[in-house]
Amino acid sequence: MEDFLDIVWFKIIDFFHSVASLLDAVFAPLNALGPAFTIFTIALLTVIITKFLTGTFKTKRYRELKKEFEHWFNIRQEALKCDDSEKAKLLAKNIDQAKLNQIYWDYFLEGFLISLATRLLPIFCFFAYVNEVYKLENLITLFGKEYIFKVKWLNQELFFVGAGLWFVLSLLLIYFAWFVIKRLTVQKQGVTISGDPNLISV
Repeated sequence: MEDFLDIVWFKIIDFFHSVASLLDAVFAPLNALGPAFTIFTIALLTVIITKFLTGTFKTKRYRELKKEFEHWFNIRQEALKCDDSEKAKLLAKNIDQAKLNQIYWDYFLEGFLISLATRLLPIFCFFAYVNEVYKLENLITLFGKEYIFKVKWLNQELFFVGAGLWFVLSLLLIYFAWFVIKRLTVQKQGVTISGDPNLISV
């Protein structure tokens, strides 16, 4: 059994080494443009991958739980429409205790696990890659400096931004830009629809 586990472990290590070598081949040419640009590009690729995975990867159990949750939630909403407010609250409470609470918990947990696999795992993997490839000694060898940026604070003290911190900041900037662009696109579509007399205004 131990020999089998050793073989599996070495296979996993070989797989990650192969992936790292492939990423090196893809990103190494970008080093000519500087570490900041390269790491920002890696962060952008990370966001694209996470967006693709979260948008496409949904387990069969997740889809079933979502459908069941929406079914019982709609029943609860209908129960609350009862003319007798006390009876409505009692019916809603019974639905919560009998079905909705457990289904919601299972639905939430399944969604959380999917989120770990499709969003957090790729981010952690690329973060580990950046930390390894652009660690201090490699930055000195490749670029002749041990930081990505240096920033002066108000008290004139220098703050050095390393590869890991720049990767995280890049992710935040990209996600924020993605959110703003999506928001503006939705608003623009809303204005377009509202301005068309043949369509229902939104």
